[in-house]
Amino acid sequence: MKKVAVILGSDSDLPVAERAFEVLRSLGVPFEARVMSAHRTPEAVASFARGARDEGFGAVVALAGKAAHLAGAVAAHTRLPVIGVPVGSPDLGGLDALLSTVQMPSGVPVAAVAIDGAANAAWLAARILAVEDRELAAALEEHAAATAREVARKDAALHERLEETR
Repeated sequence: MKKVAVILGSDSDLPVAERAFEVLRSLGVPFEARVMSAHRTPEAVASFARGARDEGFGAVVALAGKAAHLAGAVAAHTRLPVIGVPVGSPDLGGLDALLSTVQMPSGVPVAAVAIDGAANAAWLAARILAVEDRELAAALEEHAAATAREVARKDAALHERLEETR
């Protein structure tokens, strides 16, 4: 199975990144996490991105706040799918990071999830890898079925509660 790279622009992004780690662990998807900055360590970002495919990665999740150029910097140096996670901050609430993540030039795509949406970034990375991995595809199907069962349980509980109050 291919690995997922989870790159944090700062160690302050770790609480958000933990949500991605949790999803990837639950699915048995191998991952590696690194702290690299598009602005402070641009050479390290470029080198990592250029070698990511050869290192066994199949997708990259990049978390960054404020100017949030990390996902774009990675995408400029690899043809692997890159998923940007804009990280919220007190000053602008993450809108600056969101706009920096989604406004990429044509030909340098970055998929973007919600502000602080690291869990969905991990789910998306898993779906990308599952295109060529039947075991992972089966795990995703089981998760979807379990989620549907939980919603049905909650629906039944709501109906039961409403019947009790009539």
